Amino acid sequence: MTCFYLTSGLFLGWSLGANDAANVFGTAVGTKMVRFKLAAMVASIFVILGAVISGAGAAHTLGKLGSVNALGGSFTVALAASLTVSWMTKLGLPVSTTQAIVGAIVGWDFFSGALVDTDALTKIVSTWGISPLLTAFFSFLLFKLTRWSLRAIKMHILEMDLNTRLALILIGAFGAYSLGANNIANVMGVFVTANPFPDVNILGILTLTGKQLLFLIGGIAIAVGIYSYSYRVMKTVGSDLFKLSPIAALIVVFSESIVLFIFASQKLEHFLIRMNLPTIPLVPVSSSQAVVGGVIGIAFAKGGGRAINFKVLTRIFWGWIVTPLTAGVISFFALFFMQNVFQQKVYEPISYVVSEAVYEKLGDMDIRDPGLGVLKGKVFRNGRRFKKALKSLTKLSSGKINEVIEIAEIDSLKIDSIVASEKLNPHWFTYAQLKALKSLHGRVFAHKWQLVDALAELSEEWRFRENTRKNRPYNQELKKKYEKLFEVFRISRMREKHNELHELMGL
Repeated sequence: MTCFYLTSGLFLGWSLGANDAANVFGTAVGTKMVRFKLAAMVASIFVILGAVISGAGAAHTLGKLGSVNALGGSFTVALAASLTVSWMTKLGLPVSTTQAIVGAIVGWDFFSGALVDTDALTKIVSTWGISPLLTAFFSFLLFKLTRWSLRAIKMHILEMDLNTRLALILIGAFGAYSLGANNIANVMGVFVTANPFPDVNILGILTLTGKQLLFLIGGIAIAVGIYSYSYRVMKTVGSDLFKLSPIAALIVVFSESIVLFIFASQKLEHFLIRMNLPTIPLVPVSSSQAVVGGVIGIAFAKGGGRAINFKVLTRIFWGWIVTPLTAGVISFFALFFMQNVFQQKVYEPISYVVSEAVYEKLGDMDIRDPGLGVLKGKVFRNGRRFKKALKSLTKLSSGKINEVIEIAEIDSLKIDSIVASEKLNPHWFTYAQLKALKSLHGRVFAHKWQLVDALAELSEEWRFRENTRKNRPYNQELKKKYEKLFEVFRISRMREKHNELHELMGL
């Protein structure tokens, strides 16, 4: 069943490889500057490397939008996105796997009663406009710089041809790496929370986490799509769509690759944090949209944008609206059929309760309202119902309501010192942090904040510092460590476990 559930993600990966590889090597192959077999080999290798090494960043943000926590739900969401992309392509509308998967996840949120993370949704949707604009800026700048450099160097035509071919391969490799790093979130991001794979050690030399193994499988699916079906698309892009010289098209691909990399690089995010600079959201962006922005940048650099076809831009804009809406509707109804007709579990319920412990914690946070007393002891089976009750019974602001929801969420975390030794990197977690964690061996926590408070009492290195610019990098790093703990020590969110936790809390 696990293999069956993954098929929809593999199909989406195959589709992405078949179509989006053209945005990386389309010009090189279409203009016969690079042979297809060489382009496919380079693209396949680097798309897999990008997915495994750097795919976690964008997938994390997509997971925050909707933590699809059952394999049946992950299968259905990925299938809804795949069907949307196929249908829109047949209708001749511009499509994006990013927008399709986002719409499908929001459809799952509505069906399961989960709360839509508006911050994550805003970050992702904002990039649909930012990424083409940023690519256009890079493309414009690089075209001007390249044209000036070539005029100054006055390179021989044969030398120019050789260097262009080499540059197309190198930049194509970078583009494929960036495509894998950024867009693997579209392919396998919905399977991360319900990931069925354990960590795997290869010959005692290399360890792949369960998440990296999932991304490896998705990367291979993309590579199969590149080899099996991308040739026609590459020829179309290279000879029909891009009415550009090889140099101009190379700049478009390079600009697109930079943007995809920027929105996927955790190392860049950590660097910006250390430098106390604003960070760039790690989100999946559409390579097709980025390429459109790159072409527009070239058009402005050449002639002020007079050759831009605004009818095409209008179709693209409508595609950005229709694609996620269609995917969301298909996802919602497909989930209904999977659950009620095929009797498959498509989500694990997430419960919320204002227990005595939660009530006291909210008081410590200076969140008080008579309505919270009315809700004390009541269990809500999904976030939407709980939020509705908070809005009707309390006078709390929306920000405070979100804090209450976060504190009241029931989880199931059990600390195991053996698991800590096996799965927590001692080079990332300090000795004091691991010692404090292992001292909690056997303890069960019904809420995330209880684990946070317990560790903060045991070690200063588990405490968040005052929220200043100087402490921002430390707090960001500590937050990521806590997220790793929640992932490693979570037992289950199944109803049976909730019942045990309810007994533990005296409900």
